[in-house]
Amino acid sequence: MKLLVTGGYGFIGSNYIRYVLQQHKDVEVVNVDALTYAASLATLQDLTHEPRYQFVHADITAVQQMEEVFAQGVDVVVNFAAESHVDRSILDPSRFVKTNVLGTQVLLDAARKHGVQKFVQVSTDEVYGTLGNEGYFTEETPLAPNSPYSASKAAADLLVRAYHETYGLPVFITRCSNNYGPYQFPEKLIPLMIIHALEDRPLPVYGDGQNVRDWLHVKDHCAGIDAVVARGKPGEVYNIGGHNERTNLVVVQTILQALGKPASLIRFVQDRPGHDRRYAMDPTKIQRELAWQPKYTFEAGIRETIQWYLSHRSWWEAIRDGSYQAYYQQQYGERLGDGQ
Repeated sequence: MKLLVTGGYGFIGSNYIRYVLQQHKDVEVVNVDALTYAASLATLQDLTHEPRYQFVHADITAVQQMEEVFAQGVDVVVNFAAESHVDRSILDPSRFVKTNVLGTQVLLDAARKHGVQKFVQVSTDEVYGTLGNEGYFTEETPLAPNSPYSASKAAADLLVRAYHETYGLPVFITRCSNNYGPYQFPEKLIPLMIIHALEDRPLPVYGDGQNVRDWLHVKDHCAGIDAVVARGKPGEVYNIGGHNERTNLVVVQTILQALGKPASLIRFVQDRPGHDRRYAMDPTKIQRELAWQPKYTFEAGIRETIQWYLSHRSWWEAIRDGSYQAYYQQQYGERLGDGQ
């Protein structure tokens, strides 16, 4: 089987490529990635000489580039390629619409033209909006995105569904809760807090820190996607969640305690616009129908993740270049300086 993974140099995509190559000896992987700011060639450097792995530097919004990739033969597509950071979407929504919506449409057209057997759209719990203190997102929860990022992902999901209903394309949509684990870009909450704690820098926490997220280890997410590819029903949505709800403040405190750092490093900063209060996924469907179960508790997963960042300093130090630092200063600099 030839598997096309888009966005394979990203956090989840790179972990998925490793997972597939380890689990399935009969699979060839083609990784298409535009190598934007969040990608690092070092992430998959160990696969350079793997004969079942091929990297193609291309943009999913480029029709001709995608035509050339699909013309070589593709059996299954797993689309990770996306602009994914909420804060960046608030600063520049247009990039998110282009990549997440137009890019998905280009892939769908190519998949339809070339007779792709399965098209998996990797989405997010954020398309559902925000929850109260109780209840869970199910696959039937109405879409109610609250940020430009989540709106662009919801739009892509609807396009994927439409291609199934209109053209009969065999599509699958997965919606995951917050991922964490190795190779996550430093702007995301957990790696950002680990790195700042290691460097004894202030840890910026939005608002009162009581926003709740359901944390899913990236390896559990990869196993869930693999189950959808193998046993999923075309046209269906599958929620993938870890049942590991934690407030952002508890996550930060857990990291500080693990590293032996003081709570005084925490800085509460002005909340971002449209910040969803709580996400929590109900993964009953994928557990019941596809026999998937998460293996990681948050306690075990966060310990392993912290240890990974401790032992891979060269990876994250190399990608914190000038462009990331400029973004970080734009996003947090004034907030950290306002004394809140």
